[in-house]
Amino acid sequence: MASWMRAEMEEAPKVIARLLRENEGEVRSLARFLRKRPPALTLTVARGSSDHAALFAKYLLEARLEWPVLSLAPSILTLYRARPRVPFPSLLLAFSQSGESPDLLEAVSAYRSQGVLTVALVNQEESPLAQMAEVILPLHAGEEKAVAATKSFLAMLAATLHLLAHLVEEPHLRQVLPSLPEALHRSLEASGELDYLEDAENLFVLGRGFTYPVALEAALKLKEVAGLHAEGFSAAEFLHGPQALLEPGFPVLALVQRDEALDSLLSTLEGLKAKGAHLLILSPEPDALALADSPLALPLASEPEVTPLFLAQAFYPKAEALSRARGLDPDRPRHLTKVTRTR
Repeated sequence: MASWMRAEMEEAPKVIARLLRENEGEVRSLARFLRKRPPALTLTVARGSSDHAALFAKYLLEARLEWPVLSLAPSILTLYRARPRVPFPSLLLAFSQSGESPDLLEAVSAYRSQGVLTVALVNQEESPLAQMAEVILPLHAGEEKAVAATKSFLAMLAATLHLLAHLVEEPHLRQVLPSLPEALHRSLEASGELDYLEDAENLFVLGRGFTYPVALEAALKLKEVAGLHAEGFSAAEFLHGPQALLEPGFPVLALVQRDEALDSLLSTLEGLKAKGAHLLILSPEPDALALADSPLALPLASEPEVTPLFLAQAFYPKAEALSRARGLDPDRPRHLTKVTRTR
């Protein structure tokens, strides 16, 4: 019997097609407003997988629009009762599947009351977060029964990309968007498996630039569904200490795409291979796959802002299969529930 997790990742192409169709008018309107009045500062607020989507937004907005983006620590408001001042105009992007966590709600309420434009990227359109934000970009993911988010996470990335495509002057991203659903479907066909991790106790997951948020998401998913102690790092940050834990055969999963970070990441991976790491590499790039002990070949690539979605989608079925191989139920991670409420 197929797991909910597997079924939901397979629903993602339809979800993204619906999101692009239904949100087009609101995204065009929001982008038009932001082009006329670009924010001096953009805040993001999120938890869990949603925070990885928020980090993806940070990379896109800073690299392609040169907008400074700051991840807001909700506990500064909820526990320390501080209200950091922000310049005018500012923008707040809140990412959430459920739209129910009290800390996110308090952050949105506090900054909306200060005149910050608040935008909710949320799956539950009737949720408190959706009602509280000034602008809603629904994820259109439908019910997500598996505890581990898949289609809602991909929808957050797609919603961010949709907005960016209408904010940049060049048309190339807008031209790519219609092909996203089919490309996500094809991404499920990536070759290779995570068999090397069946008995593993520890794993590093590396990305660089636009793939770093997906590396964090992959590490979280392996903790959740495979019971594997996996830690995600920027490949640059990894060299500043964590690599000291490497020993012969230590598994390192790397997510690699062709963009400005490629040469640096390949050089890092060559060094890790020389230190004895077992490299599992998920990538469409032949030069990266040639370094792998366990190659995971993505059958397609696109613009560097888009390929991270394919990497995430290609990874999910491999994580689900690893969960089963380790004797676990991918739909019911230990100690976790679908909606987590924190302050």
